[in-house]
Amino acid sequence: MLRCAKQWPARVWAIEGCSGIGRHVAVRLLREGEHVVDVPPKLSARARVFVIGQGRKTDTTDAHSVALVGTRMAGLRPVIDDEQLAVLRILADRRRSLGEDHTRMVSQLHQLLLERIPGGAKKDLSAAQAKALLAKVRPCDVAGKTRRRVAAELISDLERVYRRKKAADKELKELVAATGSTLMDLHSIGPSGAARLLVEVGDITRFPNRAHFASWNGTAPIDASSGDHVRHRLSRAGNRQINR
Repeated sequence: MLRCAKQWPARVWAIEGCSGIGRHVAVRLLREGEHVVDVPPKLSARARVFVIGQGRKTDTTDAHSVALVGTRMAGLRPVIDDEQLAVLRILADRRRSLGEDHTRMVSQLHQLLLERIPGGAKKDLSAAQAKALLAKVRPCDVAGKTRRRVAAELISDLERVYRRKKAADKELKELVAATGSTLMDLHSIGPSGAARLLVEVGDITRFPNRAHFASWNGTAPIDASSGDHVRHRLSRAGNRQINR
């Protein structure tokens, strides 16, 4: 692709969704010294409908619509290879994965304990609390002994995941502080949440004003007025991770 493009010395690459599915291609082009602009999927979808009269997608129509937006629309955001944000993204994704592993293991542990302990365990269960509960269980049957062994393995896994989460939070906290961000000063925003905000938002100047930012993150209410009755409803659009 690069060899083919070299016949045009002055070139710009228009990539759809550089914050999502197009990020990998955009980053590789940037590392080759190419100039890349980000085409929002909504703009390319509108261009596709305008050109072919309907929204059916093929590789050819997709490429054509992205190229149209790239050549005809002013103000497209240039993509930059921010190494600091790239490191934050890798670590934030890893921290989220550890959190998902922790939730899954706790759910499995709850199920096993419920089968051996009347009423089960409390919702917020730590590895130490689970270990104390398991110490009281003395099954005699084969199935019970197997449940106890699997539960003990899960507790060991939980302890390991907890240590990794703690180390990941410490590293993220240091990296977020190095960016100069004050996000962690806000109530309920920890290292993982602050890192996710910085990674997903990227260059804040791509939003002309606060209203555009609110629309992007799905916190701007949607007008649902009818006649003299003025009302608004919650938006289910926008970046759902940031909305959460």
